[in-house]
Amino acid sequence: MNAEITIHTPCFRLMNPNTLYNPRPFAYSHIAEVKHFSRLLHISGQGGENQRGLLSKDFSQQCEQAFQNLINALQHVQADLMDIAVLRVLVVDHSPKKHQFLIQEMQKRWKHHDFPACTLIPVPCLAIPGMLIEIEATAYCK
Repeated sequence: MNAEITIHTPCFRLMNPNTLYNPRPFAYSHIAEVKHFSRLLHISGQGGENQRGLLSKDFSQQCEQAFQNLINALQHVQADLMDIAVLRVLVVDHSPKKHQFLIQEMQKRWKHHDFPACTLIPVPCLAIPGMLIEIEATAYCK
């Protein structure tokens, strides 16, 4: 029996020019250059609600769940986090503590990989009362 081996070859290149500051400690890259892809995925903003639609009151739990929801959406179309070139993260009542938790969560999820280009957008509220974070993604796949 032959086991199928999947090698992840991104359709884009993530870059951090020396003429700009190093964004790696903040868990993002400055530039995502996309070439030679066959599928473009737009993932709607994923919040911290679980499969039953329930939200924790804790930002860290919502952040973890939002990333898991993003992973679940990607897996449904045979993609993964490493296919994401761009993230947009909306955070209610942004604070340094929330920002640090988000950075740690991204460092945990991307580990030794380059981070996607990312914009954090502080907002006063989101679509669902009690929702504290929403993560939207654009992914490129072969």
